[in-house]
Amino acid sequence: MKAYMALSSKVGTFSRVMAQLSKLNISKNDVFLLFGPIDILVQFRKLKNIDEFIEKRFNPIVNITPEEPMIDKTQTFIVISEGKVFTEKPYAFLFMNTQPRNLKIIQEKLQSSPNVLSADTVFGPYDLICAVKASNEQELEMLISRTQQEIPYIQGTMTAIVASF
Repeated sequence: MKAYMALSSKVGTFSRVMAQLSKLNISKNDVFLLFGPIDILVQFRKLKNIDEFIEKRFNPIVNITPEEPMIDKTQTFIVISEGKVFTEKPYAFLFMNTQPRNLKIIQEKLQSSPNVLSADTVFGPYDLICAVKASNEQELEMLISRTQQEIPYIQGTMTAIVASF
């Protein structure tokens, strides 16, 4: 099982949130600092079940420093159908909405693109989370444009570029 948590941290608390995530033994390879409406995206792979995710990942994260809250908002995405496993750092994440009946078709088409590292279908405010590679913003723009033209069932896309930390 796989899941994601999107975190929006209070201004000035990013490095402290990152330190707390590190204390929870979350690999830096599974934590992504994003430019966009989501500050931090955390990927959880190889979960046994939903109870393990809630007990060992979700609860500890939402309770980070309860005496001085550093996280304003969380969003949880439970993966329905996992895409490819990726080890390369993505340039961006695309959060997509579509008609439910077209989910599998879109996932398959995305997975066949050479610039798509992974495309997971998820429960949550989006239908797909897609990790993509690009060498710059222009290449990312072309990828998004091409994707929206070639896959007519995509209803909306929110893009968040991955930052270095």
